[in-house]
Amino acid sequence: MTVSEDGCVRLEIHGPVGEIVLDRPGKHNALTPEMYQQIASRCAQINETKAVHVVIFRGAGERAFCAGSDIKALEGYEDFWAWRNRADYIPPILSLRKPAIAAVKGWALGGGLEIALACDLRVVARSAVFSAPEVQLGWNGAGGAAQHLTRMCGYGQAMKILLTGDRFSADDADQIGMVEYLVDPGQELTKAREVALQIAAHSTVATQSVKAAVRGAMDLSVAQGLRNENDLMSLCFAKVEQAKLRAADAQKNQ
Repeated sequence: MTVSEDGCVRLEIHGPVGEIVLDRPGKHNALTPEMYQQIASRCAQINETKAVHVVIFRGAGERAFCAGSDIKALEGYEDFWAWRNRADYIPPILSLRKPAIAAVKGWALGGGLEIALACDLRVVARSAVFSAPEVQLGWNGAGGAAQHLTRMCGYGQAMKILLTGDRFSADDADQIGMVEYLVDPGQELTKAREVALQIAAHSTVATQSVKAAVRGAMDLSVAQGLRNENDLMSLCFAKVEQAKLRAADAQKNQ
């Protein structure tokens, strides 16, 4: 195992699986502006590390995945313009070319919900609790909950979650299509690692092409999406042909 530590966000590498760990358990892994930058750095590191094929996001400690942004830390912004131009943590997660899995336990509130939604798959313990409480504080979330919930769960469910700010259970999240794997408490990381290794066993070109195709489907027309899929499949074929040529050359040189 390789570990890179930087503040309250660390990266663990277990063979082909990288794990980005939010490591502030005393504050339920609440996010600070410094952690935003650390998440961005870890995501860039994952993209640049060829040996890592899949990434898991998880929270340290027993009680939370992530309780959202640390409200006291938000007071450090000089004014609204400084907030508007802050370094954010969701775009770097969305920029990951490799499949991303959220292993969710305990609280996933505000920014924690946003991180889980930004991942490609969610493995959720039945004890997990979600909410988007920003409206109760006088603002809206800015990390993609409106975008992802609407696409994932539909307009009505997105409005219910975002307009009330109410907490909802893992079972509720599963019923509205927000959960891919619902597991017993304490099994979320084990299951996430199992799924990650299954995905990592496939060609990295294939898995990254699948991710690019599905992500593209949310933004492109059907015709554009089909062209995108065809181009991606052509890249996969090129990779296979390249491997065949290398194998043939190696055989000739024996």
